[in-house]
Amino acid sequence: MSRTTAIPRSPRLRLTARVAAAVFGGYAFAWGVVAAGASLMFAAGMGFHDAEFLASLFGVLAFLTTFLWAFAARRLWVVWTALAGGGALLAATGSLVQSLLV
Repeated sequence: MSRTTAIPRSPRLRLTARVAAAVFGGYAFAWGVVAAGASLMFAAGMGFHDAEFLASLFGVLAFLTTFLWAFAARRLWVVWTALAGGGALLAATGSLVQSLLV
């Protein structure tokens, strides 16, 4: 009986996949948080530089949280789905809000 899975069998490949998810997926998600947060706070009436600074602080916290979660999660595909999908959704929200403001 053949077992076909997408999970790397080598411990080094598993670790590499986790590190890639933590770094690249976490960066994409944090970038989405900053983009959506800054545009939404500016649209709500906050000054641009204040909104940008506060969103950047939230982005650092989001990156730290997702980085740690990528190593603690049981299933790596859930991490990739949440980080890539969430990052894309947040970036799209930020882009939409910015286009409505201009």
